[in-house]
Amino acid sequence: MKFIDKSAGDLIQFGEKKSEAYAQAEPFPNIVFDNFFIPERLKEVLAEFPDLSKKPDIKFNDENQVKRASRGEGRFGEKTRYFMHYMNSEPFLEFLSALTGIENLIPDPGFEGGGCHQILPGGRLGIHADFNKHPKTKLDRRLNVLVYLNEDWDESFGGHFELWDIEMKGCVKRILPLFNRMAIFSTTSTSYHGHPNPLTCPPDRTRKSLALYYYTNGRPEEEMNDAHLTLFRERPEDKGRPKFKRESKLKKFQKKLTPSFLKKKKK
Repeated sequence: MKFIDKSAGDLIQFGEKKSEAYAQAEPFPNIVFDNFFIPERLKEVLAEFPDLSKKPDIKFNDENQVKRASRGEGRFGEKTRYFMHYMNSEPFLEFLSALTGIENLIPDPGFEGGGCHQILPGGRLGIHADFNKHPKTKLDRRLNVLVYLNEDWDESFGGHFELWDIEMKGCVKRILPLFNRMAIFSTTSTSYHGHPNPLTCPPDRTRKSLALYYYTNGRPEEEMNDAHLTLFRERPEDKGRPKFKRESKLKKFQKKLTPSFLKKKKK
């Protein structure tokens, strides 16, 4: 099944052409593409999107985020499965490497933390840096790809995806989640991003997206950091509001990432 009009070779050339723009983007390497996929194919994916408002696989509802998500491939329809497999395929991985300069990218067939994401009216996702290690494979998370599925989405509905500077002084880039818009950005422990303002769309609408994450075995020394879960950060306008929750599972997560021979044995 074909999802884009470009051949594999043309796609690599396109990535190379856009690589400089990606690398020089602020506040960290990122890029947005409109109408990247064949609209008819993406509409078929949208038609299958599960209603996570009634029966989500994963539900977040705290000071940091109010959102719904799927787990694995269980909620994918046939066309969605084809699409997500294409996004993890060799041609698309080669395009991502040509675009970002990150070689030997490894997809996540289990879609850990990815898959279908849905935010209901009033929902939000605080500004954060993503978990930096895959919880099962222990690979280094390097790249996020977000595909938006919101047709006829008005500016007044909100839901903007925001990229913030490293010092959390302000938003540098805002992206409206329009249908067939794809956002790609490098993932580090300081690539702060999110959808921090409550969604203001009509009650019969929701913000829908597909999320895919890509990994490598190791990462550049300047990006090295201790293993961590999602790191939420406060915006200047958040001062005085209820404190953001600390990740209580952090030590447990770090323990999982520690090789068994380094763990102290009980006497």
